[in-house]
Amino acid sequence: MLSDVMEDYLKAIYSLQMEHGPPVSTSAIAEYLGKTPPTVTSMVGKLEERGLLDREKYKGVELTEEGETVALEVLRHHRLLEAYLTEHLDYSWSEVHEEADALEHHISEEFERRVAAALGDPEVDPHGDPIPSADLKPPSSSGLTTLLDHAVGDTVVVCRVSDRDPEELEYLSEAGVTPGTTIEITDIAPFGMVTVRVTDSDREQSLPESVAQTIRVRTPDEECEDEGVSTA
Repeated sequence: MLSDVMEDYLKAIYSLQMEHGPPVSTSAIAEYLGKTPPTVTSMVGKLEERGLLDREKYKGVELTEEGETVALEVLRHHRLLEAYLTEHLDYSWSEVHEEADALEHHISEEFERRVAAALGDPEVDPHGDPIPSADLKPPSSSGLTTLLDHAVGDTVVVCRVSDRDPEELEYLSEAGVTPGTTIEITDIAPFGMVTVRVTDSDREQSLPESVAQTIRVRTPDEECEDEGVSTA
């Protein structure tokens, strides 16, 4: 049986693989999880011994098929829990990440099935992240881009936002920048602020570059398909 910490590492490595591709360096894992490099190196060794990842010296690690399956199961639990907490227990989308982090390791498969059924088997969580299917197949890849990839005058639809910072989520919620929202980029300042106009409310909002970089978007004629990059 894997510990909660081991599952957290596998989930983190999966997220980094999907965003940057394998192999994933120990320094990237350390930064993502807020751990020291020696701590990460020690845990990577334990996961390698269990056949959950492959490690190439001086390059990094990559999940094995078994390791990826574990990561996808934890992600499925996490994102279903976020959706359930939001829809049925009146949590705001800025509150659910930490609650789901605590609960994701401890629910049974029957509980997971019932939560999914109660939600109508949703495809995405409240932040737009794709929920892995019950058979734990990796989400398909599509061409979502970040807000920073676009220029002034571009109109895009928000597909996904990062759920890792509650303050950022509250900021985006107040600004009306949520999945499904159409926005137009009206200005990109040299010092890194991106100003957008939310078409539903016709209000403008300035977003720091660090926030804009975590917002995944599509053009209005595309669909927000699963792209496999995790923000959880």
